[in-house]
Amino acid sequence: AIALMFAVLQAKPTPFCVLDEVEAALDDANIERFIRCLRQFDDIQFTLVTHQKATMEKTDVLYGVTMPERGVSKVLSLNMADDLSTYAK
Repeated sequence: AIALMFAVLQAKPTPFCVLDEVEAALDDANIERFIRCLRQFDDIQFTLVTHQKATMEKTDVLYGVTMPERGVSKVLSLNMADDLSTYAK
């Protein structure tokens, strides 16, 4: 299914693409391959919804939602190119 999606995107590119857990069943080696394929599409902005640590480690920007207290959600963002000491409290 992922290969078919990449083929469609090569034939008819789109400005952005949202992918929800498409790599959930992949192991770390195949996640590496998946990320390399994504990076070939430098004219498409991808938004990945994932719980895979290996995928999150390869992102440019990471967004997350946390609930510091019941009923209150907080959106977090982390630019992976930034110095992490700027986020320390």
